[in-house]
Amino acid sequence: MTAQLNSDPSTRPSTRPTARPHRRGRASGGCDPAGRRPRHPRAVCDGTARATGATGATGPAPHDAGALATRFAHQLVEVLTGARPSGQLMRHTSLDGYGQLASLVRAGALRRGGPAGRPRLGPVHDRSPSPDAVEACVRVDLGRRHHMVAFRLEQRGPAGQWQCTAVEAR
Repeated sequence: MTAQLNSDPSTRPSTRPTARPHRRGRASGGCDPAGRRPRHPRAVCDGTARATGATGATGPAPHDAGALATRFAHQLVEVLTGARPSGQLMRHTSLDGYGQLASLVRAGALRRGGPAGRPRLGPVHDRSPSPDAVEACVRVDLGRRHHMVAFRLEQRGPAGQWQCTAVEAR
């Protein structure tokens, strides 16, 4: 009779472990419990985030030209001083802009001449000649030497990603 009890699947105790929720190593990692997908970090810069107007039409999210120029200026100066590899800005530059950037890096436009420490950036001066373009310049202090870096950012491509199209350093 005990053989019949053990062969009956409805009376046998389950040997499968109960399912536990998956936990990540980081406390804040993973998807939102409400089921929303996490926002991509570049969604603000590349125009994939869309704002809905009063008419319900979608268009590119408005940009803050000053914040955009300041973020790019810090990255650009890091590349020009050798603190960051130039390949990291490849996706954020057009072909002509990357050619100009690569030639400035090869020439050592903002290389430290001695124990200059970290470069100090002055205020970033920007202007928008059109809604899809930003021109900016910044003063860079490297020890006792001072340099000027100017660049132009334009919205390009179907996603409207901001790309550097021209770079100049003196």
